Amino acid sequence: MNAKVIAVSINTNHSFSKDNQESIKLLARLGVEGDAHAGETVKHRSRVAKDPSPSQPNLRQVHLIHAELHDELKTKGFDIFPGQMGENITTKGIDLLGLPTNTKLHIGNKAVIQITGLRNPCAQLDSFKTGLMAAVLNKDRKGNLIRKAGIMGIVLADGTVSAGDSILIQLPAKPYRSLERV
Repeated sequence: MNAKVIAVSINTNHSFSKDNQESIKLLARLGVEGDAHAGETVKHRSRVAKDPSPSQPNLRQVHLIHAELHDELKTKGFDIFPGQMGENITTKGIDLLGLPTNTKLHIGNKAVIQITGLRNPCAQLDSFKTGLMAAVLNKDRKGNLIRKAGIMGIVLADGTVSAGDSILIQLPAKPYRSLERV
């Protein structure tokens, strides 16, 4: 299956879910035009509360979730749709969680996102649907925490992104670094 975008979403406010759009515009060094999390420095309220430094770089400009997670959650009794978990871009046909740090995703004709790390699931998931946070967390055989709530990235090149756009994956130079929470 070819990697593609199945939905794009935005929210101008710092609320949990994002509204689906026909398209979104990615702006280099900033994120999604009009989204509450756009900017060169951190915009996530929980991050600012921990470190109010105005120079803290925003490594969470764009949030991506794979539609396969939505499918998995449906088998656990959660009816989740694109944008409801706060993602800007919902993908299909790509193992987002298996990508190494600094992978570049070329989306559509021009947009480029560089992957910075994993989304750290938070209590807002349970506020949205009780038990959702536990449903997106798991443990591997060694007892290490697995976070399945998507990945975060920064925008390297401007471009408009729409449902149906193809995604080309450009892996970084080896050795690869596994994704960590950002």
